[in-house]
Amino acid sequence: MIFNYLRISTASQNTERQLINIDCDRTFKDVASGKNRSRPQLELMMLSLRAGDVINVHELSRLARNTKDLLELVEQVLTAGASINFRKENLFFSGERIDDAFQKLMLTMLGAISTFERDLLLERQAEGIAIAKSKGVYKGRKSKFSNMQVADIRLRFNESDNKTKLAKEIGITRAYLYRLVA
Repeated sequence: MIFNYLRISTASQNTERQLINIDCDRTFKDVASGKNRSRPQLELMMLSLRAGDVINVHELSRLARNTKDLLELVEQVLTAGASINFRKENLFFSGERIDDAFQKLMLTMLGAISTFERDLLLERQAEGIAIAKSKGVYKGRKSKFSNMQVADIRLRFNESDNKTKLAKEIGITRAYLYRLVA
């Protein structure tokens, strides 16, 4: 079987640029960050793998955003006797060439570059937020509660003995409950 794996980080993005005109028997699509491996469709695809299967991925960063996960996922694919094809980087890893030193080197280097790219992005984002906060422009995400709802939550907070239970009833974390009433 031929599988296409697509991943976007947020629902506001789309997969239109990934694996254009690449035929497959089944497509697995995740809307989740690539920072970890806990993705439902990725897990389902990995469980579905059989010897001889081929996975197409648009680019390395769509499969994993850190080198360790990337190497482990590719190893898992190869151990299953399947192959994986990273289209943008033109890299193909096959179960027949599981110990190819050059392939491992390329995968590790490109994975490290992808990890580095993500780290730089997060660093720039943190710098921008810090500057915006110092100017009083950035105040975080807008609360999902109206002023009347916050007033009601404060009343319930003052009357409640079990703050954890109250937070669960409202559908928020205990820490956020304390920030709301502060």
